[in-house]
Amino acid sequence: MPSKHTLTHFDTELEAIRKRLLEMGGLVAQQLSRAIEALSSGDMATIEAVIEDDRRVNEEEVALDDACILLIARHGPTAGDLRMVMTMIQMITDLERVGDEAKKIAKAGRQIIGSDAMFVPKVELRHVAAMVVDMLQRALDAFARMDPSASADIAREDKEVDAIFKGIMRQLITYMMEDPRLITRALDVLFIAKSIERVGDHAKNVSEYVVYMVRGRDVRHEGIEALERESGRR
Repeated sequence: MPSKHTLTHFDTELEAIRKRLLEMGGLVAQQLSRAIEALSSGDMATIEAVIEDDRRVNEEEVALDDACILLIARHGPTAGDLRMVMTMIQMITDLERVGDEAKKIAKAGRQIIGSDAMFVPKVELRHVAAMVVDMLQRALDAFARMDPSASADIAREDKEVDAIFKGIMRQLITYMMEDPRLITRALDVLFIAKSIERVGDHAKNVSEYVVYMVRGRDVRHEGIEALERESGRR
């Protein structure tokens, strides 16, 4: 049996990783918000800052992965403790990918801001971007509180985000068919919309990991009804 001293060290290290993971989540959520805001305002300095911040996110991914592996090697956690560590490793990957999507948005935004406004299709993206940022923040809050109750709602909102993306795609196709001069920038807008949609997927993933961490059941492919059961909604 592990000593009380060993368990105290494990809990301290685990909490430090949880804190850094939540800080990483806050950073990528901020990256995404700043990228969308800069796209609307034409703030090229912020666009470049978002792109540069991706390096910090990548470094944090590597550091947190290493910390999790070292925690397992040093303490050999079992049952619920091991499940939590493995959940965090999965979350770290999803958060890093959110950072990648924010960087993609900023790079496409750089092309749009530097081009003639008359060739940029007018498509509203801020509402759906705000939706996915909120989804991500709620998923991270669920992780912080170890409370899976929001998972079903986040999954429903992800379906709504998917539908909005399809509507944006149809709108952009119409623009391109009506005026071929808009094709290049329309594709940039489409790439941005797709990145926003992917962030919604990652937020849903994080919320599902919380269900697994708390309930011990993998619900990634079981649909909203399974999420409702495991989150205590039914």
